[in-house]
Amino acid sequence: MRVLILAAGLGKRMKSKYPKVIHPILGKPMINWVIDTAKNFGETAVVLGHGAEYIKDVIQDDIKTFYQEKQLGTAHAVMCAYDFIDPDDNFLILYGDVPFITIETLKSLEKTHVKGNKDVTILTAILDNPRGYGRILRGEKIRIVEDKDATDEIAKIREINTGIYVFNGRFLIENIKKIKNNNAQKEYYLTDILLFANNIGTVTVEDTFEISGINNRVQLAYVEKEIRKRINEKLMLEGVRIIDPENTYIDVSVKIGKDTVVYPMTFIEGDTTIGEDCVIGPMTRIKDSTIGNNVKIIRSEVEKSVIDNNVSVGPFSRLREGTHLSLNVKIGNFVETKKTFVGNNSKAQHLSYLGDTTIGNNVNIGAGTITCNYDGRKKHPTFIADNAFIGSNSSLVAPVRIGANSIVGAGSVITRDVPDNALALGRARQINKEGWVKHKREDNKNANSEK
Repeated sequence: MRVLILAAGLGKRMKSKYPKVIHPILGKPMINWVIDTAKNFGETAVVLGHGAEYIKDVIQDDIKTFYQEKQLGTAHAVMCAYDFIDPDDNFLILYGDVPFITIETLKSLEKTHVKGNKDVTILTAILDNPRGYGRILRGEKIRIVEDKDATDEIAKIREINTGIYVFNGRFLIENIKKIKNNNAQKEYYLTDILLFANNIGTVTVEDTFEISGINNRVQLAYVEKEIRKRINEKLMLEGVRIIDPENTYIDVSVKIGKDTVVYPMTFIEGDTTIGEDCVIGPMTRIKDSTIGNNVKIIRSEVEKSVIDNNVSVGPFSRLREGTHLSLNVKIGNFVETKKTFVGNNSKAQHLSYLGDTTIGNNVNIGAGTITCNYDGRKKHPTFIADNAFIGSNSSLVAPVRIGANSIVGAGSVITRDVPDNALALGRARQINKEGWVKHKREDNKNANSEK
């Protein structure tokens, strides 16, 4: 089966300079929700129009695109992709702003279509409030009556047309160009193709949330809240404890192991995997990262990082891109890392910056330590070997290597390599001038009295 996604609309009600279908839902552009579902059924194409260049930037390279220069209705959009229709294959129509249609529902639609050898099979829904939708009128032949054309009696019908169809490819090719625009809007409506169909099938979607369309930011917030609720419920049923689901934000692509606890105001985004028996949050953001088992991350930011088992992070830590924390590492409050590897059992507990750094096993990074990795033009690496001890308030000026089992004295500025088993002191000798403050105050007092 081939799949065509219609995504050429202006989306005026979003009040945005960007196309409606690229607005993200739980970290993924709206249209990519539809594309990911569509690709389960066969070759997929998208009809673009307004803001086509933005949409092309977010969709996969293997998706074919067609362009609808003027938005003249749904049938006209299909006509723009006429060359994509295969007469020997069925043809599924989806929409870029209806992102939550499920694989299961579409499989049911396809099965009904194939089994009955239909010209077209329509996905319908039963709504308590069908206003605005075309009504399904059943008789000797199924018809769709648009809401604006419905009589009072037809308007009472609750079964509506979702706009999602499976067509026989040959039927579609032979009849799509027969549709006329004899209406006030001068548009070509895909529903008019039913006039040429003799064998029409229907499938009614069970969960009407699946056919929720998004036209404005209020609807966007509503559907995002609903899908977030479903994601959290699924995770909880799989063994994750989420303390406050209404205030926990987890993207659909995230994987979390059982017996992990997620506290409120936590955001877990993108391509993130979290293991078992972890404690995450509160007030934590994790994005595109891999987290092992028995990890604690409290009030911290983690992005594009790898954290192995039994690691503790936070509170108020920031792990930036390229960070890798090995077994039993401790990263404490107000510590920032970037492109840094930290070996087993090492720790940086307080107020440090570690950038472009490789740290061995069993290393202690004292409070206030900074790796000075940037010289104003380029970055330089720092290497700290196993069992080294870096005293508090030290500055390691890269490129520099601190040897195994060495000690850097507190308050040092290290500009040269430190050998193994050495003590490095990079500070001036302390000088105490006894009585200096008393004499200085007396001199100031005398100077003021002479004025």
